[in-house]
Amino acid sequence: MTHAMLKGSNVPLEATTVRAVLRWSPGQGVPDVDASALLLGLDGRVRSDEDFVFYNQPRHPSGKVWRLGKKRAAESLTDTIQTDLAGVESGVGRILLVASADGVTFDRVQALRILLYDAQSPDGEALAYFDVKPETGQETALICGELYRRGEGWKFRALGEGYSNGLKGLATDFGISVDESEAAEEPEASATPEPPARTPGSASPDAVTQAQAPAAPAPEVSRPLPPEQPPSSVPTQPAYGYPPQQPPATAPAQPAYGYPHPTSPPAHGYPAPAPATAAAQAAQDRYGFPPPATGAPDPDFRLPPQGPQFIGR
Repeated sequence: MTHAMLKGSNVPLEATTVRAVLRWSPGQGVPDVDASALLLGLDGRVRSDEDFVFYNQPRHPSGKVWRLGKKRAAESLTDTIQTDLAGVESGVGRILLVASADGVTFDRVQALRILLYDAQSPDGEALAYFDVKPETGQETALICGELYRRGEGWKFRALGEGYSNGLKGLATDFGISVDESEAAEEPEASATPEPPARTPGSASPDAVTQAQAPAAPAPEVSRPLPPEQPPSSVPTQPAYGYPPQQPPATAPAQPAYGYPHPTSPPAHGYPAPAPATAAAQAAQDRYGFPPPATGAPDPDFRLPPQGPQFIGR
């Protein structure tokens, strides 16, 4: 006879080995459910982390509680915990049967039920079942029921107690030490860096700090401008930094195109005749050579020797 249980009800167990089967209906958006068990001591807490049987630790060291794994039935999925009640250590007073969904709330799990079977009669009908319904729908872990000692025997109680912080929060409440190594590896943002190690002969940390600190800017001081010098006493410097060349006291007049007057006789050996008039002098100053003579020919002018081609026959 199968007992349909309500929340808080209990049923005595005559079987010495029982299978607790979690069953739910799969579907779009339905999370995967995992079955696990916590073996609690007489004080209501685990004796060590080994008393937690779950997907990462599927078998208790005593070998009396273990997971059988997930299976697919006709229109459902199952995950099973099996317990040898006759061989459970005397220091264990209760065994919690837990369902958890990884970060997904149980309001999305359809037709969640826990069924208890006699493991010695695998083809027999269930001893009892309990339809687990979350109270708020925001639970991510549920204690579906518990196996507990009563005198020399065992009983099963339907619970349906939920946790919104998942399997981690549930396990912590019963004394499981959650691994926080990842959080410990993260450096604290507010941690003060250690000072650098000093070697013999090195400067002290205070001296290093002073050397690395930027110098404070000097205050601005208004200085009076020097008195202006008269233009005649201030030599003009070219932009490229060389001192200027001093012009001669009596610089000769330069022609318009920038070439100086010739200071020696022409290369052809004839002396330049002196200009006869002021206009001729001005023309000579402008063009650099004397204008053509307009007076009588020079009586001393003689042609140079000529070749035979110029001698008349």
